[in-house]
Amino acid sequence: MSRYYATINQPLGQRNVVQEYDSALIWVTVLLLGFGMVMVYSASIAIAEASRSTGNNAFYYLSRHAAYVLVSLVAGAIVFQVPLRIWQRAAPILFVIGLVLLTLVLIPGIGREVNGSRRWLSLGIANLQPSELMKLCAVLYAADYTARKAAFMHSLRKGFLPMAGVMLLTGGLLLREPDFGSFAVITVIAMGILFLGGMNWRLFAGLIVMLVIGFLLLIWSSPYRMQRVIGFMDPWADPYGKGYQLSHALIAFGRGEWFGVGLGASVEKLFYLPEAHTDFLLAVIAEELGFAGVLVLTLLFAWIVWRAFAIGRRAGELERPYATLVAQGIGLWIGVQTIINMGVNMGMLPTKGLTLPLLSFGGSAILAICCALAVLLRIDWENRQLMRGFTV
Repeated sequence: MSRYYATINQPLGQRNVVQEYDSALIWVTVLLLGFGMVMVYSASIAIAEASRSTGNNAFYYLSRHAAYVLVSLVAGAIVFQVPLRIWQRAAPILFVIGLVLLTLVLIPGIGREVNGSRRWLSLGIANLQPSELMKLCAVLYAADYTARKAAFMHSLRKGFLPMAGVMLLTGGLLLREPDFGSFAVITVIAMGILFLGGMNWRLFAGLIVMLVIGFLLLIWSSPYRMQRVIGFMDPWADPYGKGYQLSHALIAFGRGEWFGVGLGASVEKLFYLPEAHTDFLLAVIAEELGFAGVLVLTLLFAWIVWRAFAIGRRAGELERPYATLVAQGIGLWIGVQTIINMGVNMGMLPTKGLTLPLLSFGGSAILAICCALAVLLRIDWENRQLMRGFTV
């Protein structure tokens, strides 16, 4: 708080970048992106050298990941320039565009299928995963809906059911891909924003029970999901089948012990652990850097989530309800996705196709998160301008 008042009392010419922007959030983001590049290279070097599809180029995944990061940073810089009031007006349109992209993915000949899932749109030089961008669209739209319907948040019919219908449509498209992980994250984002926006707690508790029952029915009705749950509960019962990926992730954690076997010295990444540079990057981090590395990483993500809620709280004090909900929605998104990815890697949750934010290989995920953090930085910047008496 003293930093804000110090800024207000300084002459305009003495106000510096540190006081204009949340420099700590910027540097933590850059640190995680840089660390992610190092670990993606470490986790992918063996498979890249051995694969004909990569031209036996050890730097194949690193070079593509670096390009993704660069594009995402440029996109984030552009997103930051857009006032939040513009994002609020565009939120419904962006959400409809997201639904259209999710529909296009399911059309044969347009959507690209990989490992039995149809989640990507081919852009020639890269693939776009609409479900990742939909997470940002869901934050912007749910916050706009909740801010507009604030007077009806205690009503099931006027407050919840319209949003529930939209989320069911979104969930139906995601489950057709299938992408159960993104469906879970988007559901948490929407329900969390509704709750933070003032939904009656009794109504919210009832909805949580209904959601749990719904998720259980979805798992029970799908042999594919049921097998994943069975494999998660006891991966050692079938270590060469359903439990193969998780058992090797747990071996990686066990080998890492307190301080790891050393950067680049992982054994599990040598063709044992599938998706080592994407969904299971944390297992390689745990093996090479140990408990200490995972703990530091967890604290950094926890700080980002805390900062998002702090920025949202400041926006609330400045009577900016939409900004408050967007900031807290971004915090929910990053926090929930990080918890799910870490839980999967540690064997605490069933396997889901969710990346570790800012770190795992994947262009769409990095692009979406960088744009979301740019929106968060914009909210903080506008908060500071308002506290200095300027308009935004």
